[in-house]
Amino acid sequence: MRDLKHLQYFEDLLQEANNELIVKAKSEGKVCAAFLCENTPEPLMNLGGTFGVRLFAPNTGSMDIATYYMTSLLCENSRALLERAIEGGFNFADCLVAPDGCTMINRCAENMELLHTMDGGKDNFFYENMEIALKGDENGVKLMRLQCVNHILNPLHEKYGIDISDKAIRAAVKEHNEICEIIMALSEFRKEEKPRITGYEFAVFTLATYVCPKYLIKKKLQETLKEVAKREPDDKPYRARVVVVGSEIDDVNLIKLIEDCGAYVAADRFCFGAFPGRLPIPMNDEEDALTQVARHYVMMSQCPRYMDMPKVYGRKQYVADLAKEYDVDGIIYQQVNFCDPWAYEKLLGSTMLQDDYGYPVLAVNRPYNIASSVGQMRTRVQAFVESIEIKKIQGGAK
Repeated sequence: MRDLKHLQYFEDLLQEANNELIVKAKSEGKVCAAFLCENTPEPLMNLGGTFGVRLFAPNTGSMDIATYYMTSLLCENSRALLERAIEGGFNFADCLVAPDGCTMINRCAENMELLHTMDGGKDNFFYENMEIALKGDENGVKLMRLQCVNHILNPLHEKYGIDISDKAIRAAVKEHNEICEIIMALSEFRKEEKPRITGYEFAVFTLATYVCPKYLIKKKLQETLKEVAKREPDDKPYRARVVVVGSEIDDVNLIKLIEDCGAYVAADRFCFGAFPGRLPIPMNDEEDALTQVARHYVMMSQCPRYMDMPKVYGRKQYVADLAKEYDVDGIIYQQVNFCDPWAYEKLLGSTMLQDDYGYPVLAVNRPYNIASSVGQMRTRVQAFVESIEIKKIQGGAK
């Protein structure tokens, strides 16, 4: 297919945490509200005068210093983030909000604060840790709302004078939804028999919406959507269609590797992905905006942090529904090395999706930076694609 006009631009933005758009937004006097977990309500980080950035550590190499503080038994994602923070790679942040999505992120945020990795010379900088519910119910919504007030809204207002009114929150949700709607529209093209956008391209655009100021990428995303709508797809089909599920994927080279092996990534259910992170937030005029935002993040979350049975079984049904909607042939369950929540989830999910729903499943551990394990991952994905092809030849149903 013809190269997309803005793909290289977005790829370049993902090469470093402190990308050129963050520099531009800071030069305009905006407050950078950094956060660490998908359980953070993003619109509240993008109120007037602020812009939210989810921290990631592209091109990570050695994590020796972070390992000294956190041990080698904690996940590589949390260690990579701490390593980058100690190196000064997140000095652009004006605050840090970290929900307790897992013990590893808690330890990461705690060390960032204790080591003063981002607050040097910033009088108004604040570190905040939010408590997250274990159940997806109305009590969880109330807890999320309270935590947002105490650990996001009040600190932003008190430290930086940010408007935290209902009107301001609704405006932030509107901007958030506009970006989400573009990503969801791009995702629709992944359903086609001959897709007009690759899974890798889609991952690049989606990741950029998490790590760049949204208002500075909106125009190029809109242009990309129009371009894809008129794009002529390749005639050469993929050998298999898959949905990728699991923990953080902020290294788009993993998606590229999978597609280079002949498997089209038609859908995603991973942190930094489109589902459910880029689903628009439904709003009404009867209830205050903050409660509606809190409810969306509690009820729609597919994070293993939620341990009530409706959530536990619902996560597998969610993946099965995605697999059906996007007409996939198999499912890849992946976890970053030493990620405990997704280790348990991967075991249960990969078993249920195969035994109860009939999908072929590949379950893999992977390093934070896939470049350190390309050969092993390529071999496993290639074998998985071949197994799907054999099943098709033998007349196996999905």
